Amino acid sequence: MNATAIPEIDQSVLNRLRAAVGEAGIITDENDKAPYLNDERGYYTGTSPMIVRPALTDEVSAVVGICNETRTPIVPQGGNTGLCGGATPYEHGGEILLSMTRMNAIRYIDVLNYTITVEAGVILADVQKAAEENDRYFPLSLGGEGTARIGGNLSTNAGGTGVLRYGPARDLCLGIEAVLPDGRIWNGLNGLRKDNTGYDIKHLFIGAEGTLGVITAACLKLFPHPADIQTAFVAVENQHAAVELLARARRITDDRVVTFEYMQREAIQFALYHIADTRDPMPNIYSHYVLMELAAGEAAATGLRDVMETVLEDAMNDGLVLDAVLAESGQQSGDFWKIRETIPEAQKFEGASSKHDISVPVSGVADFLVDAVADLQNFMPGIRPCAFGHVGDGNIHFNLSRPADMSDEEFRSKEFDIHKIVYDRTVAMGGSISAEHGIGRLRRGDLETYKSPVALDVMRTIKASLDPNGIMNPDKVL
Repeated sequence: MNATAIPEIDQSVLNRLRAAVGEAGIITDENDKAPYLNDERGYYTGTSPMIVRPALTDEVSAVVGICNETRTPIVPQGGNTGLCGGATPYEHGGEILLSMTRMNAIRYIDVLNYTITVEAGVILADVQKAAEENDRYFPLSLGGEGTARIGGNLSTNAGGTGVLRYGPARDLCLGIEAVLPDGRIWNGLNGLRKDNTGYDIKHLFIGAEGTLGVITAACLKLFPHPADIQTAFVAVENQHAAVELLARARRITDDRVVTFEYMQREAIQFALYHIADTRDPMPNIYSHYVLMELAAGEAAATGLRDVMETVLEDAMNDGLVLDAVLAESGQQSGDFWKIRETIPEAQKFEGASSKHDISVPVSGVADFLVDAVADLQNFMPGIRPCAFGHVGDGNIHFNLSRPADMSDEEFRSKEFDIHKIVYDRTVAMGGSISAEHGIGRLRRGDLETYKSPVALDVMRTIKASLDPNGIMNPDKVL
């Protein structure tokens, strides 16, 4: 479908959609529509004649059925916290935006089966809270968890800080309910750990960014609530020492490492300089840091701090660790995390930047950080790397700020070349150009360049089979 040649949506279609969800389920006022039509990063501002907000799965089915019958394109949206423009309609105004925010019920918690069944519009933080109230733990955690919604988390296969121990959103989902592009409802909501009855259909929709249907509910895995969490802010010798420390920590702790976040000094400095109430955890300045957390249940919780100290002492004796601070309270742990979580916000104050959400095998993280920085500094002397991220799962947010003496405009004019340098290096190391943020609209061209032709052909075949009329989030991903 050509995004520039979509006709206006006929008023008769809008009337049918209004009837399907009722007056409470539509937004047509321009001011009220605006928050839904601007993407998180401010890259895209779309238009749509109507925001449709169904409250029931049957209403989603009715809306999608009408749109399929009339060939009306749909852009599904959760909390609108995506970073690649996948939930923003195009500027032509020929798409309906389907917001899932009213489908926000927690349907069922099965404490003995360690599952929670929620609708797609439930905010991630509310899932975490509901689990905690039932002495259970839902480990998906990310910066936007106060506004991000489960349907969007699944549609983008969100990662976050707990992937090392618990996996991404895909690994935390046992079943989903989804509305197909023709309006039919597929109920795959089950809490089974084992179900070997053919294709695992839920995985078609997880990570598909709304291009194959609309996720309306999900059955999610829960875990025992950690009895103790130990947090350490660690200065390491270099990038290779960070990766080696992770391997040692996993071995010594019997794989109790739940978080392992790398930060280079420049990234930390941005946060300390621009974000209020942040302070350097250490008196001395180092070039490379790690934020590491261990967690344990009741049986192993008593000696967890001793285990953390053993890990750090062992690594310090071998020169991997230069200094370390263990959190003495929840407040101090929160202070450590504030530095890590506010790096993206702080970088905005440093002018134009180029952002990359790449992954490579964990064993290649250090080489990537060294070699990619060298590549870019050769290309653009003075460029300021701002690398941070989830070393534990090989995912680096490899951001780059313009040289201090370069204008934003000149830097942006060279962004295509910057992307090519980063992605060429990533793919050469067997990596991915998108680790957790997805493709959306932003990376469609890059996907065409770096994804194998066979993989793209399979994806297009699936898309054509499930959505022959091309109404589901057109011109996104593919």
